[in-house]
Amino acid sequence: MTQENRISGGQIDRARTLRFSFDGHQYEGHPGDTLASALLANGVRLMGRSFKYHRPRGVISAGSEEPNALVELRAGARREPNTRATVVELFDGLSAESQNRWPTLAFDAMAINDRLSPFFAAGFYYKTFMWPRAFWEKLYEPIIRRAAGLGSLSKLDDPDDYDKGFLHCDLLIIGAGPAGLMAALTAGRAGARVILADEDFRMGGRLNAETYEVDGRSGADWALKALAELRSLPSVRLMPRTTILGAMDHGIYTALERVSDHLPAPLPGKPRQILWRIYSRRAILAGGATERPIAFENNDRPGILLAGSLRAYANRWGAAVGKRAAVFTNNDDGLRTAADLAAKGIETRVIDARKGEEVIDTSGRLGLKSVTIRTPNGTETFRCDALGVSGGWNPNVNITSHHRSRPVWDEAICAFVPGADGPPGLSSAGAAAGRLSTHGALESGAAEAEAALADLGLAAPARDLPVAEDAPIAITPKWYVSAGKGRAWIDQQNDVTVKDVKLAHQENYVSVEHLKRYTTLGMATDQGKTGNVLGLAVMAELTGRSIPQTGTTIYRPPYTPVAMGALAGRSRGQEFKPTRLTPSHKWATEQGAVFVEVGQWLRAQWLPRTGETHWRESVDREVLATRKSVGICDVTTLGKIDIQGTDAGAFLNKVYANTFSTLAVGKCRYGLMLREDGMVFDDGTTARLGDHEYVMTTTTANAVGVFRHLEFVRQCLCPDMDVQLISTTEAWAQYSVAGPNARKLLQKLVDQDISDAALPYMGCAEITLGGLRARIFRISFSGELAYEIAVPTRYGDALIRALVAAGEEFDAVVYGTEALGVMRVEKGHVAGNELNGQSSALNMGLGKMVSQKKDSIGMVLSQREGMTTANGYRLVGIKPVNPAEKLTAGSHFLEKGAAEVAANDLGWITSTVHSPHLGHAIALGYLKGGDSRKGQRLRAANLLAKTEVEVEIVSPHFFDPEGERLRG
Repeated sequence: MTQENRISGGQIDRARTLRFSFDGHQYEGHPGDTLASALLANGVRLMGRSFKYHRPRGVISAGSEEPNALVELRAGARREPNTRATVVELFDGLSAESQNRWPTLAFDAMAINDRLSPFFAAGFYYKTFMWPRAFWEKLYEPIIRRAAGLGSLSKLDDPDDYDKGFLHCDLLIIGAGPAGLMAALTAGRAGARVILADEDFRMGGRLNAETYEVDGRSGADWALKALAELRSLPSVRLMPRTTILGAMDHGIYTALERVSDHLPAPLPGKPRQILWRIYSRRAILAGGATERPIAFENNDRPGILLAGSLRAYANRWGAAVGKRAAVFTNNDDGLRTAADLAAKGIETRVIDARKGEEVIDTSGRLGLKSVTIRTPNGTETFRCDALGVSGGWNPNVNITSHHRSRPVWDEAICAFVPGADGPPGLSSAGAAAGRLSTHGALESGAAEAEAALADLGLAAPARDLPVAEDAPIAITPKWYVSAGKGRAWIDQQNDVTVKDVKLAHQENYVSVEHLKRYTTLGMATDQGKTGNVLGLAVMAELTGRSIPQTGTTIYRPPYTPVAMGALAGRSRGQEFKPTRLTPSHKWATEQGAVFVEVGQWLRAQWLPRTGETHWRESVDREVLATRKSVGICDVTTLGKIDIQGTDAGAFLNKVYANTFSTLAVGKCRYGLMLREDGMVFDDGTTARLGDHEYVMTTTTANAVGVFRHLEFVRQCLCPDMDVQLISTTEAWAQYSVAGPNARKLLQKLVDQDISDAALPYMGCAEITLGGLRARIFRISFSGELAYEIAVPTRYGDALIRALVAAGEEFDAVVYGTEALGVMRVEKGHVAGNELNGQSSALNMGLGKMVSQKKDSIGMVLSQREGMTTANGYRLVGIKPVNPAEKLTAGSHFLEKGAAEVAANDLGWITSTVHSPHLGHAIALGYLKGGDSRKGQRLRAANLLAKTEVEVEIVSPHFFDPEGERLRG
């Protein structure tokens, strides 16, 4: 714990010491360190293994582009795999483990793959796993599955919370380097609503990693001064530790804020991460640039880094990668690294490709020991434990490609810059736009902010541009070094080499898309940030084309990997999807109700009473009490849609198979809705409350789907109709009051006359309850005299209590969904099990409801051949020949003695219940030629449980078939 490579300077708090572990070894660091910088300061260069060959790897970068140093953080349920050590903010007690190795990082048995590399060249999996075909399932696939992946999951429930949020701004600025800070100052001073987001925990970008001055002070100090001013502006929101993941439509950007990743555990009440949806009127990409390497033989050893990252570790974190360093560069920025390292007292040698010098090999398997170079004077090998490589800088154009915009090659900087057809409202500034000097970044940041303000109609303040370096770009392209027979690495995580690109060319995979998939170039977690341009340049040389002629792949969201927990947010466990509570939920909970999830609703399934030990006892009691006197059921969950307009009746004629334009005001009608293919979509009742006002009810499960369907019809099929729709499912609490004493109970509460003469069967009316506005519908799903009464939802709890109190003298019960199901099966009413998406009106015995006198959706196709056959499936009732036997939904009908094969299948049972009135099980089902089979006996075979019951086919109307009770 000596921090042997800690050097002077840096933006770390040396007054405090943080202890952490890596692979079980204890180390020390300081606040402001990343895991990578702290490990380097402690002399640890070996941090990982590559994916395919398991070669030893160390960090090559200092940011989110890191492909090598992937680690597992924490332990237990909070274990987090595949985290880049370069972005992990050090905290006291941090525990990290290397991954993709066994048994240890220093000795990995899977490194044998490196010895076998001639057999694992690019595309080997396409060729190897094709033959023999029989090997795939039992040999190839298991091997691939075991080898796939890098880190490991804990397989325990994540104990932390994640959240989602929404933000709005005039200007979103992506990146808080010099360009982003200048843009934010310009817009913030103008009073615009600004969000400045940066993935780093310390805003300032490259200003924190450089030694040059801005306005007479260090770049880091100028950044602190700019951030202090931005914090003082009320219209500016600073969001460090926040990565903009992608550009969506309409100026919407997704962002991930790491709220608590820098802590051992989130603070009480705080989420670990927040996934933001940011609505912006304009956006500026100021995300900087990523340095690219030069490929040469054995350029992947721990201790070989990008030159700018080597400089960043020294300047920002006070960490040296080694005691003796070298810099291999083709541009002046590499010389800056050499100068900064020399100023820190680190012996540094420059290998400048522009002078004919190049690195041709290195040594040191677990860490760099020496470098071999070729110069105009010959070949030389010297000891060196840190090598910085600079092949130029690639603007971070990723987000500009998210709407399929292709980057454009800029010969001046030998890199791709954003195209002109990126996401609407998004512009680029600073290094992200190819302006690689500090002055260029500051100037372009201000200019892009001024242009955005002009678009927004805001006046920009007078430009106050700081004085900063403006060195010209001096670069000579150098992509790779041609030396011996060794391998030169391009994509270090996926082990893609220059030879792999040459093989792809040799086998005619020259398209950039084919090159990517054949070699896996750019398919690592860094998404090609460090290697893509290098690979494209090699292919360009091989094909004799220029780089822009060769082209480039484009990027997709997310910009960096995202945890599944963040995508889910709070939608996990019981909150996996929204839970909707009925207006009677509180009352039902007080009664000890057992609830069931129906769609997104929690509904009372049954309400047990003292002494009842089995759910059937409760359900039977509820059914018998309702049919004997009166029962109450919460039916708020039914979809409710208000349909208004002069063409409302004609519109209903279009969406319903039967006619609704003739429905009288104050009346209800049962309606059947078909899909375009003629199958039944949904059913329900629709009431006409006025000349141009209807209220439609739908099944609970299809409430959303039906509303979407109606909107489609209104907007796309009938755009000229005068009709408006609004979903009012949540606006009304609705209760069914059913049974012989239903009217007597309601007469105690309703202000109006609801006698049979005033409100006949299938009537409806707007009423009041003690002056409170309400609606009443005389409809029945139970087969009893029944009403559905609706009040504004906020009065739903009060209404259930009033109904129960008023029903005491009638021994009223509140019944749940199980009793409701029993009564509807006894009555032969179809529900979700019968409306399974493959049922026609004829199947359900409702063929006559499909009117041939008008056009309606699905009418024509409902009459097609095969759907009108006389011996087709028909809804039937089923009862066991032996009343003691149970029936099982899903059982199939077979003739006695028929083999259990598909050819003999006659249909199936859809719903089954125990009828307390009949004293045995009853069921509904679909049976071929069911209309002519009543009285016949068949086998109902449960092919999964390997059981069967002899059943008799009967009418689906088990109870009150003439309907005398419901007419009261």
